[in-house]
Amino acid sequence: MKQLFIILFSTSLFACASPKVLDVSTAPEANFSQYKTFAFYEVTALGDTITEGFNDKVGYIKKAITAEMEQRQFKQVNNNADLLINIGIAIKLEVQTRETDWRTDGMMKYMGQRNYKWESKEIEVGRYRRGAFTLHLIDAAKNHMLWTATLRGSLPDDSTKLAAFANKSVQALFSKFPVQ
Repeated sequence: MKQLFIILFSTSLFACASPKVLDVSTAPEANFSQYKTFAFYEVTALGDTITEGFNDKVGYIKKAITAEMEQRQFKQVNNNADLLINIGIAIKLEVQTRETDWRTDGMMKYMGQRNYKWESKEIEVGRYRRGAFTLHLIDAAKNHMLWTATLRGSLPDDSTKLAAFANKSVQALFSKFPVQ
């Protein structure tokens, strides 16, 4: 029981951990002072794992990106933007398991003729969603990527915390942006 508590406690700490920025790349010729406006590419979802409220969840990310861009003196427009922003999202359901132990999960089974057997099994102790989020900033006129960043982390189970998580994630990405 003590081991199960430790596993669940460490999982909850891991789930609350900050998202990690994995990769950031800026084109050598990127000069962001020549750009004034931005717009988003349309985000489309594929596959059978599209959740309810997908557009709302993507809206949290777009709102956080807009706030970061406007803080850096870029203006969002609907047409003829200088920069185009592409958002990539990949989410995977992870299953956390533990291996059974004869001391805590039952005794060995008697098979006859002084023959005992213990079989170790993997037991599911939790599920969580792990996601990767990639952001591309593209020069609209040249169709050339200027900046890209990727972030990975565990998503909160509570849907009321998604907006705060999106803000925290986007802030982590933009902390690596060349324009402060």
